[in-house]
Amino acid sequence: MTTNQQAFQEIILDSIADGVFTVDMQRTITSFNKSAERITGTPKKEAIGRQCWEVFRANICQNNCALEHTLQTGKPCINKTVHIVNNNGKKIPISISTALLKTTRGKVVGGVETFRDLSPLEELRKELLGKHTFADIITKDNAMLRIFDVLPSMAKSNSTMLIIGESGTGKELLARAIHNLSDRASGPFVSVNCSALPDTLLESELFGYKKGAFTDAKKDKPGRFTLAKGGTLFLDEIGDISKAMQAKLLRVLQEKTFEPLGAVSSEKADVRIITATNQDLDLLVKNNDFRKDLFYRINVLTVQLPPLRHRRQDIPLLVEHFITHFNGLYRKEITHISDEALQILMRHEFSGNIRELQNIIEHAIIMCPSIVIEKAHLPEYLIKESVSPATAAGVTPQNMEEFERMRIEDALAVCRYNKKEAAQKLGIHVTTLWRKMKRLGIE
Repeated sequence: MTTNQQAFQEIILDSIADGVFTVDMQRTITSFNKSAERITGTPKKEAIGRQCWEVFRANICQNNCALEHTLQTGKPCINKTVHIVNNNGKKIPISISTALLKTTRGKVVGGVETFRDLSPLEELRKELLGKHTFADIITKDNAMLRIFDVLPSMAKSNSTMLIIGESGTGKELLARAIHNLSDRASGPFVSVNCSALPDTLLESELFGYKKGAFTDAKKDKPGRFTLAKGGTLFLDEIGDISKAMQAKLLRVLQEKTFEPLGAVSSEKADVRIITATNQDLDLLVKNNDFRKDLFYRINVLTVQLPPLRHRRQDIPLLVEHFITHFNGLYRKEITHISDEALQILMRHEFSGNIRELQNIIEHAIIMCPSIVIEKAHLPEYLIKESVSPATAAGVTPQNMEEFERMRIEDALAVCRYNKKEAAQKLGIHVTTLWRKMKRLGIE
């Protein structure tokens, strides 16, 4: 190639908005256009002559390089989404395409890769999704959004807090969000599952012990109150602790001090305590199974997390989130879930709540060999669940409106047309049910 031809080629490449670079058979960079410089932050003179993975540091460079695959198989790659790390250490989403470079006689001499910066699209996606997220909690449910509104104020307080919700609703995730928004965010977040330990172990786990406190106490061991100093201590399943343990915890809350086992003096409890339970503490207090004075101590600020069956509109959002998460974990490229599979999830009662949905999607991701999760990839118990009257009759919804009509008609039929019971089953207010029935033309 003459000098003029080479200059002309560089002018053309530099006029392209997408990044373009070429490599030889050893993946050494041989050309690098201006857009490639801009996106990667690496000057052309520093890029040429280096291995492509040294410049791009993409998440596929070591094990699944698209350009290497093209050089080995001759098959091009079209619009594959990956992430690179630019010269400033910033992670950037890009879309890449690869092809072979051949001479006029057809001899392969290298490869070419074009890539487009997806950052503006990613920022737009985050802005749109951000309207339904708060500190890693994803929702568009009105009850959850109301919690979002008061969460910053609750976080800034140092008062004891109680989170109520069924198992799997995300109580610990909410507690972490509160900690991260608080003035104690730079301190540790320490979690204890109170139901997992008997009293003797729970006491030493919370308060620690001194050397010689018992036979196997060879040295001092700090408890969770000590480990959480300056931060937040999350006590999960607080309703399961014994009356004796309740009394000891009450003393800590009242006096802000505790005594490790075998200690001769008290230590200061510099922690904010957030508690959580899946039980009805009011009922436990009435039955004398939970101390009333402790209940009032931990119930200064209260948040009630609704179960997933009462926020079904969040299921598609959560499914998309978990697909993205497990794609990265299992190196899959699944794009979405089929309508049929989603309808099965929308009908399911989710006794395990969000944790159950997460496990379902992880199972489906592992079982799915293509880019779409189908019904067959769901766990067997979901597929075997009893079908609705409409589905049993061979009726398949064609869109979300038909699906909603079927859900309401099914609920009405199961509840013998008691609208109050049907509304409770659907997780909506009875006036909302009336409004939906009128809109959908349900008599």
